[in-house]
Amino acid sequence: MRTIGVVTVARSDYGIYLPLLRLIQDDPDLRLILFVGGMHLSPEFGLTAQVIETDGFEIAGKVEALLSSDTPEGIARSMGLGVIGFAKVYTQSPPDILVVLGDRYEMMAAALAAVPFKLPIAHIHGGEVTRGAIDDALRHCITKISHLHFVATREYATRVGQLGEEPWRIVVSGAPSLDNLQSASILSSDELKNRFGLKLDQPPLLVTFHPVSLEYEQTPWHIAELLAALDETGLPIVFTLPNADTGGRIIIERLKDYVETRPKAQLVANLGTEGYFALMSMARAMVGNSSSGIIEAPSFRLPVVNIGTRQEGRTRAGNVIDVGYTRAEILSGIQKAISPDFRTTLDDLVNPYGCGEAAQLIVDRLKTVELNQHLVMKRFVDIPVVPSAPVPAR
Repeated sequence: MRTIGVVTVARSDYGIYLPLLRLIQDDPDLRLILFVGGMHLSPEFGLTAQVIETDGFEIAGKVEALLSSDTPEGIARSMGLGVIGFAKVYTQSPPDILVVLGDRYEMMAAALAAVPFKLPIAHIHGGEVTRGAIDDALRHCITKISHLHFVATREYATRVGQLGEEPWRIVVSGAPSLDNLQSASILSSDELKNRFGLKLDQPPLLVTFHPVSLEYEQTPWHIAELLAALDETGLPIVFTLPNADTGGRIIIERLKDYVETRPKAQLVANLGTEGYFALMSMARAMVGNSSSGIIEAPSFRLPVVNIGTRQEGRTRAGNVIDVGYTRAEILSGIQKAISPDFRTTLDDLVNPYGCGEAAQLIVDRLKTVELNQHLVMKRFVDIPVVPSAPVPAR
């Protein structure tokens, strides 16, 4: 029986993993070992480790590494604690192959800790670009640490190849989160009210705004401009919480203050996959800078107002309206997104991230790849580069 270790550090990656976790758990030839850390273990972010256990998954190791600080020093210290914590759980429960996803700093710590163990690492969602976030650098670092690559599009496969990875290591799987569309129940308004306390008399704006980690000094201005624009719409709003990135607590404080004085605004710590998909299915539009607006929203033909640079560089469908940070730009984007004419243009929208068959492709590869020195000892594939002209001496 082959043992598959999976690292999850936040509600965002857990929802993406869910179809994959279920397939591994149900496969008689595979054994799932789940390593849980980061925001999952924090009451401030919903203590979502409890959700994982409620879903029927046993947690093999918990890694407490998230400091109660979102300063650059706090984030760096959390990364260091993460490396130490993941080293401990790998020693206690070593998998045959380790699966990591995305680009968060907690995930980087998990991948880095695996290197001395010679653990084969399979990375999901490599090759993407998000120019406004430190995640961009961390994602490419994880690619170089990893031995198998499950990418969402052919463009991203090409980019992983540009990083020197051998073609046989790269699989274009599509985005695993879209597999949830095949199985997740779309909750009704009444079910959302009963489960999350949401009052949805009208279709709301679904708003998820994260700190832009390469522009974290401007976070107070970013969130002030967003809230000012939302105020001008007069529309009902459902906010979800940001990630534990530099400046994230500033956003959380501003959102809590905002909803206390706006009867039409509501804040939910954790909707889970079913709740989030339900809101996407009924929302007027999505506003913010979440990757879900780029990857999942096209499947719902949901208009998305994408703010700023956080998602700059990712492949996007025609539902995405890119705007800057000022209240005027955000308001103009919202007005376009909620217009009937724009919604009509999305009738035949195709999601560039696939159609919901990723998890099976990933599991098939994890089952059949030979776990040997050939997998672990990587060769760098050089691409011919024309050197630039030398800089003239002064």
